[in-house]
Amino acid sequence: MKTIRRLIYREVLSAVLFVAAGFLALFFFFDFVDELPNVGKGGVATYRLTQALLYIALLLPNHLYELLPIAVLIGTIFVMARLAQSSEYTILRTSGLGPGRALRTLLVLGLGFAALTFAVGDYVTPVADKAAQLLRARYQGRISIGQTGAWLKERQQHSTYNVNVAALAPDGSMQGVRLFEADDRGHTLSTTTAPRAVFGDDGWVLQDAEVTRYLTRGPLPAVEHESLPEMQWPTRITPEMVSVALLKPDRMSTVALFEYIQHLEKNGQTSQRYEIEFWRKVFYPLSCLVMVVMALPFAYLHFRAGGITSYVFVGVLIGISFFLLNNVFGYIGNLRSWWPWLTAAAPGLLYSLLSLGAFTWLVLRR
Repeated sequence: MKTIRRLIYREVLSAVLFVAAGFLALFFFFDFVDELPNVGKGGVATYRLTQALLYIALLLPNHLYELLPIAVLIGTIFVMARLAQSSEYTILRTSGLGPGRALRTLLVLGLGFAALTFAVGDYVTPVADKAAQLLRARYQGRISIGQTGAWLKERQQHSTYNVNVAALAPDGSMQGVRLFEADDRGHTLSTTTAPRAVFGDDGWVLQDAEVTRYLTRGPLPAVEHESLPEMQWPTRITPEMVSVALLKPDRMSTVALFEYIQHLEKNGQTSQRYEIEFWRKVFYPLSCLVMVVMALPFAYLHFRAGGITSYVFVGVLIGISFFLLNNVFGYIGNLRSWWPWLTAAAPGLLYSLLSLGAFTWLVLRR
């Protein structure tokens, strides 16, 4: 059986690698065409072709993370269908490769692909995407979202702070920082503005800060103004939390998303969108297991000459439909306030039932 497992593993790995490389080349071309209008421009420095190619290359890990389950499905379908067409799978069955053993063999392979997907999505993609955004900001000037920037909230011991960050600079510092301090009744206690702030060990360091305090508890209300060249603001808001407010949450690691969700819940803010994304990061790698199970029934089909192409095309359609359904469930779950874990797991569960049903019908009952 070791020889049979090595044969299947070698064929599937080479096919998945080929399909993934083809998809990455295609998306590299699309991104390159999309970046061409920006070449030669730049707010701070000229955005050259070499920087554009580096930026596109840094986007490839995220494409690989999104496309790997689809590549696993298409590559495994191609191998199973080719083995069935050439009658090699029939020989393997007479050699002792029963349906259960074949399923276990592919599930072990699927676990390896799931681990690879998780590693790429949780460790490589966040670092590469942040580097890509900082590279682009180096030539465009800054990273911002909309006209007002990012808004965050933090409850401290005696007051609540509403924080506004206009943009992130290429060096990782924050631009256009505003702090609005309020008491338990919602009355404004102070406002602080700073053109630039950096992350320190115990909080933020605001540079050239302008502080306005509203003194309403004394006999006569008063307003105090103070200018500070440097101001230390103790906070638990981390650089990752600011990044997720300015960038896409699907590019964050699972741990960073969990910490941000905890921060939102502690400060009484809705976290539905980020909880869905967190559970999608948990369940999405497991879709590789669903894909290999879905590909196994193709080994038990009867092929005519030249009929393998249509089955591979069916695999492409199944992979695209899974990707689209995964996104649709995320949007609907966010709008309808569905349970985050169920919203993220529903596409995988649905396709698991379909694949197991096809496996039972084609393999066990025919």
